[in-house]
Amino acid sequence: MFCANINVQPFFFLVVLMLFSNSIEKRHELDTYQKYTFLALGDSYTIGEAVSENERWPMQLSDRLLKDSIRLKPTIMAATGWTTDELMSEIEKSNIRGPYDLVSLLVGVNNQYRGYSEKQFEAEFKALLDQAIGFAGGNNHHVFVVSIPDYGVTPFVRKKDLNAERVKYELDRYNAIAQKIATLREVSFMNITPISRKAGNSPELTAADGLHPSGKMYGMWVDHIYTQVYNSLSSG
Repeated sequence: MFCANINVQPFFFLVVLMLFSNSIEKRHELDTYQKYTFLALGDSYTIGEAVSENERWPMQLSDRLLKDSIRLKPTIMAATGWTTDELMSEIEKSNIRGPYDLVSLLVGVNNQYRGYSEKQFEAEFKALLDQAIGFAGGNNHHVFVVSIPDYGVTPFVRKKDLNAERVKYELDRYNAIAQKIATLREVSFMNITPISRKAGNSPELTAADGLHPSGKMYGMWVDHIYTQVYNSLSSG
């Protein structure tokens, strides 16, 4: 029986070379992604109370942008329960330094829940948005405000026997104030409040705590704001 004497060394070298080339190509592909920093300022809706870390909307936004070759690194400055004045206080105590390529602001629901005055919210929201613009290096086109969702449609409100219509009314007034301030500063206002109200008919849009948005709801927010954020970053 005839057995050919095959020299496997050149073939082995070729395979190794191909694998190495593919590795270099993949690494180069990753290096060509546009890289940006993102500062998300807010409260429980930004830190993602009652959902996993990867379900938070800043993380979902980052994951979505990665698919379009934009690498976004989120820094979250938020905590459950923070009001506008508490967020301001924490910013003062922090070592946050800009400039960031993208900055978001979503705050105010705890002001409404605690019965703070609209006048206080307006003054402190102005100050916070000015800080946000400062963190973006003065580029207001890289800052966006996210509206306050309406928790009046959640089981929490029924359990606490709160007035859902009053919650809706007061949050609409807070959002009108925030939108007015954002418009005056030429900052994008992302109105996700109508989306949040869909949770009233879809239990899966509320997290297990019966109050905060689920990961699916946060994904709907990202769908809503995505194109504007992408265009803002890609246009420089």
